[in-house]
Amino acid sequence: MRVDLFDFELPQDRIALRPVRPRDAARMLVVRGGDAPFEDAGVLDLPTLLEPGDALVFNDTRVIPAQLEGRRADGEAKIGATLHKRLDLRRWQAFIRNAKRVKEGDQLVFGGGVTAIAEARSADGSLTLFFEGEEPVEVLLDRAGTMPLPPYIAQKRGVDERDYEDYQTMFAAEDGAVAAPTASLHFTDRLVEALDARGIQRETLTLHVGAGTFLPVKADDTDDHAMHSEFGRIDAATAERLNAVRSKGGRLIAVGTTVLRLLESAAREDGVIEPFAGDTDIFITPGYRFRAVDGLMTNFHLPKSTLMMLVSALMGRERMMAAYTHAIENEYRFYSYGDSSLLLP
Repeated sequence: MRVDLFDFELPQDRIALRPVRPRDAARMLVVRGGDAPFEDAGVLDLPTLLEPGDALVFNDTRVIPAQLEGRRADGEAKIGATLHKRLDLRRWQAFIRNAKRVKEGDQLVFGGGVTAIAEARSADGSLTLFFEGEEPVEVLLDRAGTMPLPPYIAQKRGVDERDYEDYQTMFAAEDGAVAAPTASLHFTDRLVEALDARGIQRETLTLHVGAGTFLPVKADDTDDHAMHSEFGRIDAATAERLNAVRSKGGRLIAVGTTVLRLLESAAREDGVIEPFAGDTDIFITPGYRFRAVDGLMTNFHLPKSTLMMLVSALMGRERMMAAYTHAIENEYRFYSYGDSSLLLP
């Protein structure tokens, strides 16, 4: 499909630079299948919009301080590095600002005495960084890194202490993401308590979100786009519980596109979810047949992005374009720190 079919005009003042407080005070646009009218609701309405026996599935990845600023060891060429994907205990793929000034074998010096060697360059332009020393890379990042805010926020303001809380979900437990699973940012203890009281099951899985989630689609046609890969994991006990929900007539509602992509990667043709541990580069566009997911809670996405294509696959392109027009006209807040939507095909 043509990528420009997923384009829309978004006024700059609709891009949220801070989340609302409390988190669960965000608005939520409910989009149902068919011609049902759009519903202007709030995140706190979520328990009443779901049925007892349904399950919400969350991503428990934790954002690490993956943004690094430094220079070549010879004193020249300031560079910036955004870690993308862990390769082993000491190696990460990273997108480099000023990458043309870095060649294989260069030593890069970051804050706090942290150094790395530039190794192989990948087809997507990223470099492999080997972090020197004996300390765990997580310790080095805590010393030298900052929170990797999305580009559309970082271009307008700097990272501050509030972001270290605001850009982490209440479910964050497994270190490894370089971008937050932002649909879960809206959840609070009181919302979870209300969901429990309603009889909504909660499950978690892990997908370490990479910086590739923010890469623009440069191809003119979706068939020519190479999707980034990310590591995900669903253990056997979780897969069994998820399958039990559907066997009893409940729905699986993915909280975020990362959860949806991992569930679909782990599902067989008959919809049964199997244990999963590995990379996924699943690219979901209109025409895809969903196997594991019955609904999606997600924020509003960038025009012409892979995530705009994903929600269009779930609900239909024309339906989603109409929903986004409604959201813009009714002053919903967009992107990572913005409002939410509940998509029920």
